[in-house]
Amino acid sequence: MNEQQKRTAQSIAGGDFVRGVIAELRRVTWPTREEWISATILTISLVVGIGAFVFIVDQLFGWLFNLIHPVTRG
Repeated sequence: MNEQQKRTAQSIAGGDFVRGVIAELRRVTWPTREEWISATILTISLVVGIGAFVFIVDQLFGWLFNLIHPVTRG
């Protein structure tokens, strides 16, 4: 296969790929606006909730370790 044939084969393969992607995107069931909003609210709530939980646990362990081994300054 010469260089010209390789380039032609690659461009055809690239074109097939793009057409395949477009065909798949047409088959996707996209969420409704209400589903999108509720999923966004759920995601933000979970991130904030898990962040708060990790913060509280971190503070608790910091307090506990400070009781066990206090930091001396001086």
